[in-house]
Amino acid sequence: MRPFLPEGARLLMLGSFPPPRKRWCMDFFYPNRTNMMWEIFGLVFFSDSRRLVDAEHKTFKQSDIQALLEERGIAIYDTACAVRRLSGNASDKDLEIVEKTDIPALLAQIPLCHDIVCTGQKSFSVFTDDYGVPVPAMGTYNEFTIAGRPMRLWRMPSSSRAFPMKLEEKARYYNEMMKTIGIL
Repeated sequence: MRPFLPEGARLLMLGSFPPPRKRWCMDFFYPNRTNMMWEIFGLVFFSDSRRLVDAEHKTFKQSDIQALLEERGIAIYDTACAVRRLSGNASDKDLEIVEKTDIPALLAQIPLCHDIVCTGQKSFSVFTDDYGVPVPAMGTYNEFTIAGRPMRLWRMPSSSRAFPMKLEEKARYYNEMMKTIGIL
């Protein structure tokens, strides 16, 4: 999947890598129907966790999601552009990185971006290992420089249902981050 880089993006969200295609319910990021990302965004931007969910078709409202991301200046990609899954599930613990994403090249395409959020432990470990940024406490950021650009690396709770936190609490973390960045 190609990076989603809307013009004027101020936030880059980095996941690890999509689950196996058989688990996809749409051709976009966070495609696993059990993943909570679009429910989190529904709460953050519309105060309605179901706003971006198409329950009838057991999918998400991809065009609404993309329009929201364009409007708010949120880019999305993964910390890896090629992986090997060591099992048939979506777990990051069974994910081997074959080729990492060139983050400076990605950032060169979104010059207004000064904030990155990694949305899971695997994406954090890849990013922090490569760029020497200490992992921030949950809901906070650490400042760093990449390719001469001052940046903030945010740590948010994983949107996976396997991460033991209620949807509303996850949304509170994302809400605060979006307010601090100026997206809300």
